[in-house]
Amino acid sequence: MTGRVLVLNASYEPINVCTERRAVVMIFKGVARMEEHNGHHLHSAKIVMHAPSVIRLTEYKHIPHERRSLSRKNILLRDKFTCQYCGKVFAPADLTLDHIVPRSRGGNSTWENLVACCKKCNHRKGSHTPEEAGMGLLKKPRAFSLHVSRQIMRYLGRADETWRKYLYYES
Repeated sequence: MTGRVLVLNASYEPINVCTERRAVVMIFKGVARMEEHNGHHLHSAKIVMHAPSVIRLTEYKHIPHERRSLSRKNILLRDKFTCQYCGKVFAPADLTLDHIVPRSRGGNSTWENLVACCKKCNHRKGSHTPEEAGMGLLKKPRAFSLHVSRQIMRYLGRADETWRKYLYYES
């Protein structure tokens, strides 16, 4: 039960991505309904059910997208699991967070100062700025916004056809 599930608000607006396990808990609590399934089945001692692919909340929740929490997970999602120096895609466990302006030089932990970075590039950069280390950033980091959140959901759902009609894909 580690697959990804798209979470829609009651208004069908995409608001998050969660695990199958979390989606099933939300369905059984009555907080959400299954809109789409992925064709697989989940089995318990008494129940067999389709594994959810898309769920929708039963009540509308106001989600302040511009106030996403600053976390390692959200930075990696924003940067699409890509080292912002060498441009290679890595598994989350193989990525670190790099302070563009190092903390030793007064750099803060903010959306604009943190990027996903592979261990090799982070070691190479050390306590220098990217300019001093001769390393360029792929793109200027910015805070999560509604636009960025939808980009992330498009990225995660690219392979799942059941997500497409909820994520504004163009034919």
